[in-house]
Amino acid sequence: MAKHTFTKDFVLTLVLRTVGNFMILSSLFFISKTFYQPIKEEVRYLYEQQTKKTYVVASPGEEQKITREFSIDASKGSLSEAAKKENMEVLVPLDADYSIVIPKIAANAVVLPNVSVTDKEAYLQALQTGVAHAEGTAYPGEGGHIFLFAHSTDYIWNVGTYNAVFYLLYKLETGDEINIFYKGQRYVYRVTGKEVVDPSEVEYLTRKTDREFLTLQTCWPPGTTLKRQLVFAERVSE
Repeated sequence: MAKHTFTKDFVLTLVLRTVGNFMILSSLFFISKTFYQPIKEEVRYLYEQQTKKTYVVASPGEEQKITREFSIDASKGSLSEAAKKENMEVLVPLDADYSIVIPKIAANAVVLPNVSVTDKEAYLQALQTGVAHAEGTAYPGEGGHIFLFAHSTDYIWNVGTYNAVFYLLYKLETGDEINIFYKGQRYVYRVTGKEVVDPSEVEYLTRKTDREFLTLQTCWPPGTTLKRQLVFAERVSE
């Protein structure tokens, strides 16, 4: 009888430990899946800030010219200036037909045009490959309100499935540069402000303006779907 009780207790303990270990490992997996990309981007940004790395935006075909000009300038300057120039990288849009490039956070992604904000399947599919341009909003050069969004998801544990190009959007400050390439032309915008809002505050999507105005949206805080981070910018001379 005692032996039977011992065996039963041993099996019960083994089952409970197995279930407990499985739950712990599952939790660690979902935490890693959710926060891996945000943490990776934060570490990269911090490292590049410490090493003074800079990014310069170039139109397709201009990267070699810009690199050469930086090299010439560095050879004429001090050792510190030369080191600074060597720690520079040229960002060329992934697609000159429609892309967004933000040098401060090294963001470079294709923009998918005319994506429905009410068709969940459509925008989730778009966000796996690039930044979405909200259907019904203006295009660069039209003088209206352009609305671009990225890093949206259906469930919090699925955040890592979608592209991470806007994870560091909150780092942008007034005056920072945002570049949009559309139909082979480069459009430059300067940040004018930012705001964190509830997902239900959709009035920003239909914002009216008498000048060319850009809104970028992502989820906030990074790795969650609790709020929305908005960044506003106005077009400046090329």
